[in-house]
Amino acid sequence: MTSPLRVPRTGLQSTASLQPGKLSTCGTTTGPLQKPVEQCLSSGVKRSRRCTRAGSVVEPHSALPSPCPREPLLCPDLHMDLQGYKWVRWRVWLCRVAALLSLGLLLLVFHWCPRLGVLTRCCSCPLALADILIIRDTFGRQHVVQVLTEEMEEGSLGSFAGLEDNEWRDTVQLQKEEKTLLRYYLFEGMRYIWLDRRGAFCRVSVLNEDWTCKDLYGFQKGLSALEQSSRGCMYGPNLIDVPVKPYLKLLFEEVLNPFYVFQVFSIILWMTDKYYYYATCIFLISIFSIIISLREIRKQSITLNNMARLVTTVTVRRSSGAEECVSSEDLVPGDCLIVPQEGLLLPCDAALLAGECLVNESMLTGESVPVLKTPLPAGEGRFSTETERRHTLFCGTQLIQAKGGRPGGGGAVAVVTSTGFFTAKGYLVSSIMYPQPTDFRFYQEVTKFLFILGFVAFLGTIYSFVVLFKTNSTWLELVIRCLDVVTIAVPPALPAAITTGTIYAQSRLKKQGIFCISPPRINICGKVSLFCFDKTGTLTEEGLDVWGVMEGGPAGFSELVPDPRLLLPGPMLSGLACCHTVTLLRGEPLGDPLELKMVESTGWTLQEPEGDGNKLDTEFGGHRVLARMSVVTVASGGHSALAFIKGSPEMVASLCRAETVPAQFSNKLRSFSTEGLRVLALAYKPVDVNTDFSKIKRSEVEKDMQFLGLLMMKNLVKPESDIRECNPPHCPVHAHLKFSLEDGGDQSSAEIIKQGLYQSGFNYHLAINGKSFAALCDHFPEYLPKVLLHATVFARMAPDQKTQLVKELQKINYRTGMCGDGANDCGALRAADVGVSLSEAEASVASPFTSKTSNISCVPLLIREGRCSLVTSFSLFRYMALYSLVQFCSVLILYTVRTNFSDWQFLFFDMFVVTALAIFMGNGGPSKELQACRPSASLLTLPILGSLFIHTCLIILGQLAAFFITTKEDWYVPLNSTVPGANNLPNMENTSVFALSGFQYIIMAVVVTKGFPHRKPIYNNRIFLCLLLVLFALMTWLVLYPGAYVCGKLQLYDFVDMDFKMLLVAVVALNFLICFVVELLIDGGILNCLRLLRGARESKKRYKRLKLLLSESPSWPPLNQTLSPTDNTVIDFS
Repeated sequence: MTSPLRVPRTGLQSTASLQPGKLSTCGTTTGPLQKPVEQCLSSGVKRSRRCTRAGSVVEPHSALPSPCPREPLLCPDLHMDLQGYKWVRWRVWLCRVAALLSLGLLLLVFHWCPRLGVLTRCCSCPLALADILIIRDTFGRQHVVQVLTEEMEEGSLGSFAGLEDNEWRDTVQLQKEEKTLLRYYLFEGMRYIWLDRRGAFCRVSVLNEDWTCKDLYGFQKGLSALEQSSRGCMYGPNLIDVPVKPYLKLLFEEVLNPFYVFQVFSIILWMTDKYYYYATCIFLISIFSIIISLREIRKQSITLNNMARLVTTVTVRRSSGAEECVSSEDLVPGDCLIVPQEGLLLPCDAALLAGECLVNESMLTGESVPVLKTPLPAGEGRFSTETERRHTLFCGTQLIQAKGGRPGGGGAVAVVTSTGFFTAKGYLVSSIMYPQPTDFRFYQEVTKFLFILGFVAFLGTIYSFVVLFKTNSTWLELVIRCLDVVTIAVPPALPAAITTGTIYAQSRLKKQGIFCISPPRINICGKVSLFCFDKTGTLTEEGLDVWGVMEGGPAGFSELVPDPRLLLPGPMLSGLACCHTVTLLRGEPLGDPLELKMVESTGWTLQEPEGDGNKLDTEFGGHRVLARMSVVTVASGGHSALAFIKGSPEMVASLCRAETVPAQFSNKLRSFSTEGLRVLALAYKPVDVNTDFSKIKRSEVEKDMQFLGLLMMKNLVKPESDIRECNPPHCPVHAHLKFSLEDGGDQSSAEIIKQGLYQSGFNYHLAINGKSFAALCDHFPEYLPKVLLHATVFARMAPDQKTQLVKELQKINYRTGMCGDGANDCGALRAADVGVSLSEAEASVASPFTSKTSNISCVPLLIREGRCSLVTSFSLFRYMALYSLVQFCSVLILYTVRTNFSDWQFLFFDMFVVTALAIFMGNGGPSKELQACRPSASLLTLPILGSLFIHTCLIILGQLAAFFITTKEDWYVPLNSTVPGANNLPNMENTSVFALSGFQYIIMAVVVTKGFPHRKPIYNNRIFLCLLLVLFALMTWLVLYPGAYVCGKLQLYDFVDMDFKMLLVAVVALNFLICFVVELLIDGGILNCLRLLRGARESKKRYKRLKLLLSESPSWPPLNQTLSPTDNTVIDFS
């Protein structure tokens, strides 16, 4: 067994620097950045001498709250390249003429490829002069945005401060003939303004990125009307606006989709060829599909708009001291916000300066327990919502109660720090509206395969042209027939059909209480190879029970006291009753579950302070980085004061006088932790009652403390957290899923979970804490992938470290899942390929999946549904491809003899056979057990392409067999070749090919529908099975006893020779038998023998290569060795 990595506390902190012409994150500056920025603003005018042709977006170095960490996955515009373009009048007019002559086709091309439209009508120019920008984001996608201008009022820029009078006057003199304009653009809801001194467009949030806590207190007096107006012009309205497009615009955009453009082209072609019934049916289905699609799009937009948009009336303080009610749309950073006692739904991010607020943050985090917010400590340090989360009120959260900040004790005072899309809620809504592209091979290769079918259609077009040209067909018929081949070989419904399995899976998940806001992620669930879990509240019970208290001092520890009520009155009992953040709401205590249990166990009654009595005078809130919290209390009458501290045992002990800490401290702590107990330590010290507690610093309180003892709490593992359910014992060891545990609490408290967490072929496991993880990332990046390969427990991980862990796992090609309660896991949930938030909300913005079940039983269910959906998508893809190839072959055979299918024959195949089978094929559910192997996600593999090729050959052979059997009969009469197309129907050739191809559609549906191991067998899909039997019976009846009416309607030739009909049925049976056996052989891996010809290849998965490398390396892990990087930071493996 290997011990956890140990790293010293010392380390180096790296910062990124800003380089000209590149997109960088601004590092921490040595002085205030406000003055240069304001000077830049005055130069943001129509003319500029300092320009660059290609620019960048400059991103301020500012932290965000843990509900929305500033991650590239959430904020994909962190690293964007910009190119500026200016309209060229003669090019614009030339394109208008060309669009008119092409009947709008050129505009359609520009709509599909906006970048081409810009390059055609514009010329490149410096960013400072650009009218249009082409943005390339971090994912390589390109966007076209328009540069907007807004006139600034004279003197408004001066209200930002930092501008000298002569500098302002010179700027006005230079621009005497022109107006002062603010140049900006909007991208994914966020505003970027042009700053001349930086030579780049910057997020408008750069204006307040360097505010200190002292600066925020300076805003407490309020903004003047001029300041508010100028800031409003700069920052824009305080809205998270999700546009709800009108139906007409949605219809226009939907119709211009390449899928529907192709449909319109096909319908026109079929009408020209007199296929009226078929064209009308496809037209009606397309209209119905458009209506459903528009309704769903608008419904989703309205739902997201209702969730995101928040306009209310708030009270702000002006510089004159007066308070006025304004619309929340007019709020700007720096506004002094008055929070009423009854609370409100907050429309912005704000720093709390006076009073306390009880806040429900479930909308952002999924955490239903209200959080107590306390006033921001005044200081010179830079304000960050990440480090000051306990003092920050986030947009979209419900302020339940505010008190202690106004005269009379009611209400609170806060300063607005962010508005609109720059708030925590804004970033999350933006991530939903503009999600990162899905890097999933299946979706990428569907488009590539369409090009393969396009190539097949091209070959078929050449064949049709040659054959029809030899028969002296008219040019109109040549064009129609050749284009008709294209509409057959390239099925426009292919992308829509493969989503059927996902729709069924989403419906089944919803019935199980799992809601999905990103359906494409369901298929990705089928490829998950590693799952991370938060511990507290996810793997373990949310609530904690007090297990016992043990007082300690210089003489050692006392006997264990199981019930704190049995403690004698003294500092220990007082500390348990006072050192917490529990508050009262309408007489009911609210707060952290741990603290609620702790206070309840003392038997003390919590009351609001009124006059004399024990009262909380000063509180220093807890923080996951600080691992402690402290309070100062004043006793009855104000005669004495005590400071109490509570937190992790190691941290509390380090702040105590050494002589007060028992010698058995480490042994006791290890003993309790090994039993799976949550251990907290308490300490105290007397404080001078005459101290001004409103100005006392935390560092003064938390030093020279006297150790009091340990509080042990039991955090039971949920019964459903037996992850071995995901690893059936009969599965091969090497095929198991890997599970990792992310924990923000005690490292040793995770040991009980680790014991049964991950059983695989590895002969050792690594447990690592947050400090060691940070040291590995910063100073030993070459060892990090090797450690991650064997690490199963990650303890004391901060929220941003959880996110970084997920990303590092993805870098070594793990398809990573993350499951958490949403409180401190939002970044990791959004960064993971599959994020599951355990929340009671129906849909949370915290992650793509939200489960109402408060345990991890949803994870194996989600993986099983994902695998089922992925296999179903493959089956539907292959079926739609084979359907096109079956019809393609049939049409080419009939073209050879100058005939074709009739209107009703096409309609029968496409509507009553293929569409019905495709709809119900995906209705089969997942298998009950999670199997060892994962389904493939690649379409362009040897088994898939080989299967399609072999089945296509068998299809051609079957149809040719039917065709030649017919022509060899004595009673065969050749058709009249002087009559083209469907005009010579009915005929023998058409009927025989119709019979074989009709059966082949059904045969292919049976062959490609996969059951074991990831789906239930085909007989469990009863509707699909019944449909197969009905269609088999129907086709048999059409071949043997069609009847005069049906023959007339479908234009079939009624053969009188029953032996010939039975022979056709025998050919069908033989075709089915061969196809079925071939598919079984392919599933058995017969095509894999061809891979032996190319030799063994190294895996593309980095973690698989690492696993092979480490298995052959006797020197890993480097036990009892000291590794020293160039920065002299030491890491020790022991």
